[in-house]
Amino acid sequence: MNNTIINSYYDRLPGSYLFSTIAKKIKEYQKLNEKADIIRLGIGDVSSPLIPAVIEAMHKAVNEMSVKETFHGYGPEQGYRFLREAIIRGEYTPRGISMDPDEVFVSDGSKCDVANIQDLFSTHIKIAIPDPVYPVYLDSNVMAGRTGIIKSDGRFSKVTYLASNAENQFQPALPKCPVELIYLCSPNNPTGTVLSRDTLQKFVDYANEKGAIILFDGAYNCYIRDESLPHSIYEIPGARSCAIEFRSFSKTAGFTGIRCAYTIVPLELSKLHSMWLRHQTTKFNGVNYITQRAAEVIYSKEGWKQTKTIINDYMETASMIRNELISCGYTVFGGEHAPYIWWKIPKGQKSFDFFDHLLSTCEVVGTPGSGFGPCGEGYFRLTSFGDREQTKIAMKRIREML
Repeated sequence: MNNTIINSYYDRLPGSYLFSTIAKKIKEYQKLNEKADIIRLGIGDVSSPLIPAVIEAMHKAVNEMSVKETFHGYGPEQGYRFLREAIIRGEYTPRGISMDPDEVFVSDGSKCDVANIQDLFSTHIKIAIPDPVYPVYLDSNVMAGRTGIIKSDGRFSKVTYLASNAENQFQPALPKCPVELIYLCSPNNPTGTVLSRDTLQKFVDYANEKGAIILFDGAYNCYIRDESLPHSIYEIPGARSCAIEFRSFSKTAGFTGIRCAYTIVPLELSKLHSMWLRHQTTKFNGVNYITQRAAEVIYSKEGWKQTKTIINDYMETASMIRNELISCGYTVFGGEHAPYIWWKIPKGQKSFDFFDHLLSTCEVVGTPGSGFGPCGEGYFRLTSFGDREQTKIAMKRIREML
């Protein structure tokens, strides 16, 4: 093959995606240690089954698909109106946010949306990305050619990094250099911390003043326990003229295996709204009817009650992990408004070395902090999505063996 015809920006990516690297390391360890009893507290996949209300709705929808009069083929690319209205009624109206169903775009995952949204923007714009943060933001822009080359410190030459650390209480400062596209994530993955109302207002004011766009990832908003904290960027005055928001049913309702999410593009952003509609109608055939009926029922009285029970269970596990590590003398962040615990590892250790040490000593898997950005070095992410009893065993191993 003639290599000049391929997208050479892919060569600037790390050797493999973070979680693929972790999976490979686990596989290699298991090959050498066939009797290994590994407990996974790394990848943020859920362990609780779908709630009864969702299963009932799916069965009903499957039955509808078996009858000619109620069969559904291709659906609207933007999502069925019944789900878009349910999302507004369940997520936004209770927080005083007005929204038109046409502003809601249902998809098969916020990872795809977050990666694909950058198709709407010029490859010449300057971007700002939190550090540390979910690696898809950066990697998708590397693929598009916006990031420049990687430097010796692990940062890309054309990216503005918004440091989020203990020194600034995980509230990043505004970019010092002009940028046109700003990624924000709250609650943050991986730190589990939440951006304050004041911080979000500063970014919204900056974006409106500079003509920039904020891409706000709120995938974990339902884990925020303090109702005074902002759950949505649209709680902030001025956000509708500068912000796009991403949400997911994967972590809210355990949809990691059936895939459903949504993106909000306000009508005030008329050009981007029409472009995203064109993007989705060209590149996406819509989420299947059965899954959308399953998502809709989450916002019923019984569905939301069952969903909150699962969320509370995960947060109780997060509190247990957090308290266990603190009792062992470690410094930790997160675990209060998100299912992630940001563990400060012993000084001088590299996070990938710590991964190997934790695996070989305790047979417990987490995620190296450096995989989320340079500011993640020296930290380690644990997730509370695992089985509660298995997580208790993992914490016992850490307490007694590490």
